[in-house]
Amino acid sequence: MARRRISLPEARRISLAAQGFGRKRPKTTINAGHIRRVIDRLGLLQLDYVNVLIPAHYLVIFSRLGAYELSSFHQLVYHGRGFTEQWAHEASIVPAALWPVLEHRRNDYRPYPNSPIMKLKGKSRYLSEVFEMIQHSSPLSSQDLPSFEGPKRRPGDWHRSVPRWALEYHFGKGNIAVADRLPNFQRVYDLPGRLIDREHLMRTMSREQSQSELLRRASRAFGVATLKDLADYYRMSAKEAAPRVQELVEEGFLHAVDVEGWATPAYLAKGVKLPRTITCASLLSPFDPVVWYRPRAERLFGFHYRIEIYVPASKRKWGYYVLPFLLGDRIVARVDLKADRKNRTLLVLASHAEDAIDEARVVNALARELGQLAAWLRLERVKVSQRGLFARALDAAVRNAQR
Repeated sequence: MARRRISLPEARRISLAAQGFGRKRPKTTINAGHIRRVIDRLGLLQLDYVNVLIPAHYLVIFSRLGAYELSSFHQLVYHGRGFTEQWAHEASIVPAALWPVLEHRRNDYRPYPNSPIMKLKGKSRYLSEVFEMIQHSSPLSSQDLPSFEGPKRRPGDWHRSVPRWALEYHFGKGNIAVADRLPNFQRVYDLPGRLIDREHLMRTMSREQSQSELLRRASRAFGVATLKDLADYYRMSAKEAAPRVQELVEEGFLHAVDVEGWATPAYLAKGVKLPRTITCASLLSPFDPVVWYRPRAERLFGFHYRIEIYVPASKRKWGYYVLPFLLGDRIVARVDLKADRKNRTLLVLASHAEDAIDEARVVNALARELGQLAAWLRLERVKVSQRGLFARALDAAVRNAQR
């Protein structure tokens, strides 16, 4: 039997709808229920605390829902029992139900070889002492532990204290879990038994069962995806994922399809829908699942994306903190943004349009989105710098919107 063939525009609409972009943003006040549904739909929220604009995971929610109170997000994630932090794609917020599914990752966890905690003399004793303190004095952060002189730092080492490395070691192994985040974003830790419901703590799964469940969630979050797309979602190798994907095909949960222009077969998740149109105008976080896997973003949108935070300034093509702009089912522009909190201004440091766009439609939609983003960040104005061929038109649209 011939495989179903899906056009590229159809693949984009399926994927964006699966990612929560099918409809206009809610007109009602955004509450915890809205936020919960977004995280549940995505299966995870990758954490990143670079604060040149706003921590990236907050922006993932804004892209789909619009303005919301960060206190509602914090209350839901850290003061309820529905979510927890774990290593998933990278460090991520995940539903608490994934605690048993990620057990094999915790069992496999090893700090990288050059980590100061691995070079520490008396490492085992020190780690045992730290864990005892957590058992008797938690919740606590690294600031609550006594200071400890570690190995001499070398150029390029991360500037973390030894107590912080020790806590992150126990977190990676699953001995402790994140109870809260302080205003400075530092983690507060406690024992998992005090934070995770017993039904999740007591559930056990084989590695194969866990991998299958992660791939189910990835496929629902993407709608249509290749093997490598699915594997990357929860940082699995394609070799590990391949037999599990085949099992899901045999089970009828995944259906092999051909997508126009894709060199490898794709898989359509059971029950996903093809919307007629995608109605959205959203700036995307650099760590949004829509764009975080570069090969997929190029296949799906013809959009080559690389965040240039770690690129020397003289070698940057687009800018330091560049956000893609999604309009309908296409990525049509990218802008380098910075929140100038002192002057209460959202700075657009560079503006770049993609090929073959309706410039007037794009600049007007982007100007509105920048205005909404600025208001959410409690900034009073948007200022467009004249860098990028798109800047002049965007500046005029922003000035017109701010009158």
